[in-house]
Amino acid sequence: MNWVQRSVRDFGKVCSRSMASKTPVGFIGLGNMGNPMAKNLMKHGYPLIIYDVFPDACKEFQDAGEQVVSSPADVAEKADRIITMLPTTINTIEAYSGANGILKKVKKGSLLIDSSTIDPAVSKELAKEVEKMGAVFMDAPVSGGVGAARSGNLTFMVGGVEDEFAAAQELLGCMGSNVVYCGPVGTGQAAKICNNMLLAVSMIGTAEAMNLGIRLGLDPKLLAKILNMSSGRCWSSDTYNPVPGVMDGVPSANNYQGGFGTTLMAKDLGLAQDSATSTKSPILLGSLAHQIYRMMCAKGYSKKDFSSVFQFLREEETF
Repeated sequence: MNWVQRSVRDFGKVCSRSMASKTPVGFIGLGNMGNPMAKNLMKHGYPLIIYDVFPDACKEFQDAGEQVVSSPADVAEKADRIITMLPTTINTIEAYSGANGILKKVKKGSLLIDSSTIDPAVSKELAKEVEKMGAVFMDAPVSGGVGAARSGNLTFMVGGVEDEFAAAQELLGCMGSNVVYCGPVGTGQAAKICNNMLLAVSMIGTAEAMNLGIRLGLDPKLLAKILNMSSGRCWSSDTYNPVPGVMDGVPSANNYQGGFGTTLMAKDLGLAQDSATSTKSPILLGSLAHQIYRMMCAKGYSKKDFSSVFQFLREEETF
């Protein structure tokens, strides 16, 4: 192929993508993360076909002129590119395989991108079911939290057929600043599970260090400043500090409301635990983190942001 042929081919691809971008995108799941993600697609000019199990979550999109439908199947009937962003494995299975799921009306050639954090084995099974319908499934869980979702700076970890990555990247790039291809279906979930396990451990460590320093008489803002210019620095200390009053614009500054819920962190750590068992991988700190977040859920922290582990440690004097 000479350079002229390549240029024509590449121009054709650009035109194809440009025309495709004018077609509606389905979006299922408008929670803390899904809501700002969908809004960023709107900002980039994508008309949306919206569904959420809670109708109130769709209202602002409907008011903005986006189309709201009554089931995931209806989304699949009207859109051939669909993004799902759901809280649990069970929710995701229902959205795809339920009585009114995507697979009931999915069109051949559709691209289905799941940005939920679920069991990698389930992602692989869903991919098989989607393939039987002549469509394409990719797992693309995210990292960065609500703040990054709002600013469009999420990191997407993508698993699926590599030839389809460019098509997925076109959409995901509207919502994230990093879109990374990880390998076959399930590898995106694997990367996300490992990331969140480390995040949980580092958040607990940051909370412990801050609590100890405060009880030793250090000013929390000063301690955070020292940590963040020293070897203990991490995302939990410099971007999402768990101590109230240290940082603005984070859940700890708002009674731990918003952000990434303790229940979801416990769920993700459960996925890490299951994966560790199946691969015979020791995760000593990961397992302990799982138990800590499960305890928090049992003691009234389930709806608070996961950084509320600082408050939990403060209240558990005999812990």
